[in-house]
Amino acid sequence: MKTAFSDFFYEKKGIYGVLHIMILLLSLFLIVDISIDTFNNIPFITQPSYLKTQFWICMFFITDFVLEFFLSKHKIHYLQTHLIFLLVSIPYLNIINYYGFTFSPEVTYFLRFIPLVRSGYALAIVVGWLTSNKASGLFVSYLTMLLATVYFSSLIFFVLEHKVNPEVQGYNDALWWAFMDVTTVGSNVYAVTPTGRILSVLLAALGMMMFPIFTVYVTSLVQNANKKKEAFYEQQQNTITRTPEQP
Repeated sequence: MKTAFSDFFYEKKGIYGVLHIMILLLSLFLIVDISIDTFNNIPFITQPSYLKTQFWICMFFITDFVLEFFLSKHKIHYLQTHLIFLLVSIPYLNIINYYGFTFSPEVTYFLRFIPLVRSGYALAIVVGWLTSNKASGLFVSYLTMLLATVYFSSLIFFVLEHKVNPEVQGYNDALWWAFMDVTTVGSNVYAVTPTGRILSVLLAALGMMMFPIFTVYVTSLVQNANKKKEAFYEQQQNTITRTPEQP
């Protein structure tokens, strides 16, 4: 995958990898923090420690964006294709808290996930390094994104539904709902809030788009295996044909 860091990476090997791995680790820290607060019903917006943590992580994301921008040979093109990564790196929760803006708890909760969009791009790059070919890298990236979407949707569904939906007694019910929804099978847990219903539709649509990719990937593996087998047998046949007969 070509990025603004590509040329620099080959000259200063390792810096590019370290930056994106740090982005993934910091994003994982945010995910763990969000999950703990969600499971324990902690009002995170009143926690100075969480706000400071997210602020400095967002500052690191912005620094990474600025560094890539200055290393880019085509800066205008870089801005056009990567501006979204700058927008999702802005610490919106800190801005809301500083100016005293008030939003519903649900909207404020959603804002916690915005910086994690930046980690998706880093994940795709790192997975590309760790896989043997582009097809495998693309499949692993899609699978990871699918699982991450299911997990985040289950967290949001739990926050929205567990107080008003008698079918959601705990997080296990929300996780079951998310997995069954993404498989388009459905479950006995139904959304009662507008946002929950929207998530139900989005997860089902995501499942219909993502599972065919799995089928295509497996088909590709089988076809490649058959081609290698045919090439091996052909090579063996050619070797036998070329071997001179013994008198």
